[in-house]
Amino acid sequence: IFLCRSLCLQSFLGGLFGPVCEIDVLLNDAENRKTAELKTEDGKVEKHYLFYDGESVSGKVNLNVKQGGKRLEHQGIRIEFVGQIELFSDKSNTHEFVDLVKELALPGELTQNRSYDFEFMQVEKPYESYTGANVRLRYFLRVTIVRRLSDLVKEYELIVHQLATYPDVNNSIKMEVGIEDCLHIEFEYNKSKYHLKDVIVGKIYFLLVRIKIQHMELQLIKKEITGIGPSTTTETETVAKYEIMDGAPVKGESIPIRLFLAGYDLTPTMRDVNKKFSVRYFLNLVLVDEEDRRYFKQQEIVLWRKAPEKIRKINFQRYESPEPRTQPVKEEQPEM
Repeated sequence: IFLCRSLCLQSFLGGLFGPVCEIDVLLNDAENRKTAELKTEDGKVEKHYLFYDGESVSGKVNLNVKQGGKRLEHQGIRIEFVGQIELFSDKSNTHEFVDLVKELALPGELTQNRSYDFEFMQVEKPYESYTGANVRLRYFLRVTIVRRLSDLVKEYELIVHQLATYPDVNNSIKMEVGIEDCLHIEFEYNKSKYHLKDVIVGKIYFLLVRIKIQHMELQLIKKEITGIGPSTTTETETVAKYEIMDGAPVKGESIPIRLFLAGYDLTPTMRDVNKKFSVRYFLNLVLVDEEDRRYFKQQEIVLWRKAPEKIRKINFQRYESPEPRTQPVKEEQPEM
């Protein structure tokens, strides 16, 4: 008797709290659409279908009603296309910059499996999908079956890439820096804007060397800036290191630089995304002398995503940004 009552209770609770309806979303062009990878908040890598700005999103919503013979009453069924920014420091306060809604069904009841078609025409997707240290920008489809007590909700993740054309102006970076009467260096990079699979080519030329340099490297630094005003937070990450030389240079020596970007996990430069966050990249030239004193100089560069060869769209986003600015040297380290 006890076993019978236990099984009956489990069956009752399963029917009460278990999934009364499974929700599945299928895209119409899933077989031919490319996928892309994106890191999650906990560092795992997920793969989802890839979209670009202006593309339509269409497919089917399939509802698989559990507990055959029972009715599922609802106050309506809808699907939304959502673009959302979430700051990890304040997850309760998300910002939706895109929210398109399609009503799939009026209030009623479900007694058997149903399928609904949907289409969001030429959807504007103004920003690139991004997951960083303190912020996440995501796109997803959200299906909601509205009920009196608790809604049934299913979210279906998508990835968006922002494509850009070749910049109209792409000047080289050429600067002379140094320490008075001790060190004078001229460095040059072939351009200031690079696509994500590009190669940074440059050279370092020593005009004056009166301190003993034992090591020199080039770093690619990513800075994620979130918030505005006094609540601004900056997260700095060294994405790549390139050893330029190991040993003392001499006056008149010239050293070439060649840094391949394709092997690193990079995003395009993002400036003031919906007034919530920015992502910027810098080349950091670092010198270390025999007493382990570090000298460095930072120069901002712009990264952009090049369109794949097969895509022939006219209205790509043109990346317009102010010329990169040289970062001031921190007080605790000698200025070059």
